[in-house]
Formats: sequence, structure tokens, C-alpha cells
Amino acid sequence: MNDKNNSLFSEFSPVSKQDWMERVTIDLKGADFDKKLVWKNLSDIDILPFYNEEDKTSYLQNTGENSQSLVNYRSIAVKSNEKGNSLALKAIEEGINGLIFCVSEKTTAAKLLKGINLNEVTVSFILGNNAVAFATEFISLVKENGIATENLKGYFDTALITNYITSGTIEAMAFDTVVELIKLTADYPNFKAVTISGTEYLDSGANQVQEIAYTLNSLIYVIDELTKKGVEFQSIFNNLNFNLAIGLEYFVEIGKFRAFNNLLSEVANKYGVTDFSNTLTAKTSIWSKSVTDAETNLLRCTTEAMSAILGNVDGVLIDAYDKEFKDSSDFSSRIAGNITTILREESYFGKVSNPVDGSYYIEDVSIKIAEKALELFKAIEDNGGFFASFESESIQQQIAEIRLQKIKLISQRRLPMVGINKYPNLMETVIANLLSDGVTTTTTKVLKPRRASLEIEAIRKTTEEFVIETGTRPIVELTSYGNLTMRKARAAFAYDFVGVSGYTVLQEQSHDSFEIAAETSAKSDSMVVVICSSDQDYNETAVAFVKAFRALNSNKVLLLAGAPTNMNELTEAGLDGCVNMKSDVIATISSIQNKIQKTIKA
Repeated sequence: MNDKNNSLFSEFSPVSKQDWMERVTIDLKGADFDKKLVWKNLSDIDILPFYNEEDKTSYLQNTGENSQSLVNYRSIAVKSNEKGNSLALKAIEEGINGLIFCVSEKTTAAKLLKGINLNEVTVSFILGNNAVAFATEFISLVKENGIATENLKGYFDTALITNYITSGTIEAMAFDTVVELIKLTADYPNFKAVTISGTEYLDSGANQVQEIAYTLNSLIYVIDELTKKGVEFQSIFNNLNFNLAIGLEYFVEIGKFRAFNNLLSEVANKYGVTDFSNTLTAKTSIWSKSVTDAETNLLRCTTEAMSAILGNVDGVLIDAYDKEFKDSSDFSSRIAGNITTILREESYFGKVSNPVDGSYYIEDVSIKIAEKALELFKAIEDNGGFFASFESESIQQQIAEIRLQKIKLISQRRLPMVGINKYPNLMETVIANLLSDGVTTTTTKVLKPRRASLEIEAIRKTTEEFVIETGTRPIVELTSYGNLTMRKARAAFAYDFVGVSGYTVLQEQSHDSFEIAAETSAKSDSMVVVICSSDQDYNETAVAFVKAFRALNSNKVLLLAGAPTNMNELTEAGLDGCVNMKSDVIATISSIQNKIQKTIKA
């Protein structure tokens, strides 16, 4: 059998990268390879369309290990000890093996953790003003119950960095609190007392390189402050838990986590620490979630969780798909927990040791992200470090630049998000007060985690408020004639594009001639008409169509699907605008809404 296989494959000679490039060059017919096929990621790394053995480089070291005991976290806001305990026991019953409690001042460890086996369940706590008191009580409970020191797993999170970058201030006793937590957990090597979060960077619009670099810069700041209080380097690194967000760029996110582990080891080496034990927890991002077509969030959460697990994280926290617009239901929380359970138990994620190692694509992406992140990390340190750079708003400005680029790409639909700017669900009705008014804050001092869709949500909210005010949902008519192939294609494009508005978009109405199309659409009940045909038909008849249409109706919004060469002439005849691949969805739909509102008021 082996001989036959060897004989079979010997008939095929290896294909070099040069062979591929020659074939691609022919297929491109003179088009620029870089512009057509090389993906320019917003982390400023170029990602090639194909890789082979010739792209093999020296791989990154210390990229982490695929967790064989992956923690499937659920977050629980503790409103009372009894309710918190009830939710925790329910989560464990549903297959959750990690709990993150958001602790209030009235929380009692014994009551909260009643019936929970701390030898098997990972427990973590987000602590407030009562951090030391609660931690002391918790560790006492652990000792009373005789929990094996190596079995206690989890972390304390005092929101040390989170509070600073989202409020602009840091409490005077914040580092003293952390020192006390380190002392309390000294006998428990798998329970971490120092949590540093980078989720707020990505959720504020940062790219992967920025998230890694700023998180490590904040680590240096924390190390400096803790060493001033007598904590040793080894103790700090052994007590670290990092929280990072997970974005939508599947393979790049895998590379991000691997690059982070690599650079963390490099930083530790600079402090003379070569062997340490930290944890890395990944959380599905706020940035990527939507209020419209919210069930799509389930797909986003699934691919995000896959990226994180393949990137060698220790635990995953998946938010419920409806968390962004209401209190999560039992159903949505259960589904969120099931995602990681299915990936771990049925898809064997976390059961195979480092499955992405050796992938030329992922190795290359990991190296490029690590190089860029190290470069940015050093630049921040040269600028005075994390605290000085944040106080001078240098970090905020760098994130703002990337955020604006992302929003522009989303508005141009070059960065597609299903249910937001692509493939909107025209069957759903969204309550207006669930949608954003857009971004109104003017402060640049702090970071504000947000959804990427806020600006598009604002135009959808305008529609829903219009419906409430007038009792009418505007109708969009796609009127087509001429070349069958092109009119179908442009009608489909317009259906998808204008559907973002939340208007009722009718199926394409085909006509035998432009005269009939103009007359019929001008007299219909629609408020918006989109002309759909071919470039040749536009050159021959579009101006006549617009003039005939405007002779019968001057109030309707009249658009054209495509990019005609005689736009000035069409505008003079009465065309309101075009929808095409270069159109900005926010600007276009906003102009449609403005004309409709003026027409209704008139």
C-alpha cells in the first residue's frame, strides 16, 4: 500500500512558490498582485493569499500550550448571596467549570460558595472596595474545607488597569490592596492575585498589535509599582492573570494570543524570570456584537472562542448573545456556555496539543504581530512608559486613529459585519430605545468600550423613531429594466445596501422598458425608488428615465444602482444619488432619511 502511494505521488513534481506566482500573474491579467490579493490588516501587517514550505521561517518560541483543562467561564453579578449561589450551582449543572463572581460589599464567601466543590470548579472574583476583607474570608474558607493547595484555581481581579483607563484615575491604595492579595494567596500557586486586562483596548477600537503592546506596557507599570512595595519579580509573574478580548479576524486572533505569550516570556526574561506560571483568559469582545440580527452574535462568539482556544488560552468567557441590549435570559446564558463545551468535548478543541503549530500562515502572522507589538511596546516605554503615555493621551490617540479607520471601512462596507452593514435581517423589528444614538462623548482622556455598529445603529434608530411618529415604515422599490443579468445583480446589491436602513424593501419589479419603469415607480406607494440596470442602459436611457420620473413625482427619493459616467447630468435631471461599491452606507441612508422627513413635514 505504501509503495503504491509513493509511486502515485512520485508522478507529481513539487510546485514552487515561483510556479504559483507565475500562474497567478497570468490569471490577474496585469492587475497589481499586492492590491488585488494581499490583505492589508489594520495591524499594519501584510497577509499573503497563499503560503508554502518556502515561507517557513524560524518559529516563535514560548507561544503557550493548548490547555488540556480549558476553563469554560460564566460571569455572575452577585446581587445577593443566595441568588449568586443559585446561579452558580445552575451553571455548574449546565456544564460550566469556571465561575467569575462580580462581588458586592455585602457578599459573604461561605454563603456564595455553598455547595461548590473548589477542588473541581475554578472560581474567580472581581473585587471592589471590600477586596482584602472578602479575599481574607475566602482563603479562610478554603483552608477550613481542606482544599488542596494545587487544586484551588482562579484569580482575583481588582480592575487595577481597567478602572484607570476607563475613568482616568487610580485609587491611592490600589497597589497596597494587590500586595495584600499576593500575600493571602501565597500558598496557592494556581490562584492568581494580579489581573491585568487588555480587553478595553480592543473594545475601544484598537487593533491586535495595540492590544498586546499596551497590555504589556501596563504590566511594566504594575511591576514597577509593586516592586516599590517590596514584592519580588518572581512572585509578580507567578501571580499574573491576563484578560484579553477576542476579535473577529479568525486567524489573526490565533496569532495574537500566541504572540502575546511569546512577548510575555521575553519581558519576564528581562527581569531575570525564566520559569513562571501565569494564566490567560479570553473574553468575547463587545466591539464585534450587534443589536440588530442579534442571533448572529452566536456565530461571532463561536469563531472567537475557536480563535482563543487555538491561540493557547487557559480559559474562555463567552457573553450571552443578547447581553448588549438586555439582561441575559437563562436560555442565552445556557447557549453561551454550550459553545465552549461543544468545542471542547465534541470538536476536540483543547484535547490536541498545539494543533496550529507548523501552519505557515499562522506562524507567519504570529511572527509579524509579535514584531509589530514589540516595536510599539518599546516606543511607549521610550515615551515614558504606560502611565505617562496614557496621561498625555498618546495611547488614546493611537487607538482613536485605528477606530476611525475601522468605522470608515464598516460604513463603506469594506469591513463586512453580517446583520449590521451586510445582509440585514429585513424581517425583524427592533425597538428604538435598544439602539444607539451614535457617539456623543467628546472626552479623549479615557477609553470607552463600545460596539462597532453604533453609528449604523443611529441611522436605524432614526428609522424606528420615524415609524413610531408617523405610523408608516418607508417602502423602497427596486425598479429594473434592460439587461437581465446586470439588473438582477444591481437589484440584489441595492436590496442589501438599502436594507440597512430598516425600511421595507420590496423585491425587484422588472419592466419591459424604461418608460414603463419610470411611470410605474413614480405613481407607486414607495417613498424610495432605486433604478437597476446595466451601464449601457444607463448611458442610453437613464437621463430620460429621471426626467420622466420627476415629471410625475418630485417628492420621492430617486437613486441609481451603479456608477454612471454622466452623474452631473443625472443630478441636474433630479437623481438624488447612487448606491455602489464605493458608497458610504451611513452618509447615503442619512441623506435618504433627511429627504423623507422633509417631505413628510411639508
